[in-house]
Amino acid sequence: MTPEELVAGHTVYSCVMGSRAFGLATEGSDTDVRGIYLAPTPLFWRFEKPPTHVEGPAEEQFSWELERFCELALRANPNILECLHSPLVEHIDDTGRELLALRGAFLSRQAHVTFARYALSQRKKLDADVRQHGAPRWKHAMHLLRLLMSCRDLLRTGELTIDVGAERGRLLAVRRGEFSWPEVESWMTRLATESDEAATATPLPPEPDRARVAEFLFRVRRDSALKADAYDEVVQRVVPGGGR
Repeated sequence: MTPEELVAGHTVYSCVMGSRAFGLATEGSDTDVRGIYLAPTPLFWRFEKPPTHVEGPAEEQFSWELERFCELALRANPNILECLHSPLVEHIDDTGRELLALRGAFLSRQAHVTFARYALSQRKKLDADVRQHGAPRWKHAMHLLRLLMSCRDLLRTGELTIDVGAERGRLLAVRRGEFSWPEVESWMTRLATESDEAATATPLPPEPDRARVAEFLFRVRRDSALKADAYDEVVQRVVPGGGR
């Protein structure tokens, strides 16, 4: 089974991410599609395992195998967690709906560390642009502000919301370069401080609920294996000597 066939035939959930999901789309914005596929369990019984991720087949499309996605989500990877909270769902089946019902199990205080670490790496890139070119890449500055807002609000409420809502106008003004870099720097610093303060009283648990996620993965793998066995039994009856 090719990677493209895995995505085409076994995707359990796909959504639109990027500016369109964040409420920051403009006329020229790309449509970034992110998906999760469930590789059939028998594929793991071979020496060559199914891929953990697939790029494409469409432009701006990227998918993860379910187990890999869950591993990254349990580590509070910002990009992964946000996929489970996109308001723009393109495709979802029963397994995908179970995964969405579990999305709270992935949230924990670890998000403060991972979001802050990612924000710091992006901030260093912006600072380098300012040193070299006298100004940052304003689109990147806008998205960093959005991430910092999302982190702060997650720590305050225990819920992850990725649409910027009423902040859309101000953020798009940043993208257009209508704020000075010192103003944007000050805004970023204030958001980071607010996140640190929120972390001291966050309703989020210290750790994600790994047991719930592990039980979910075990069950979907088992069900996939049982379906494969049932299929082989039918093949054996219809075509003697067929099947595995």
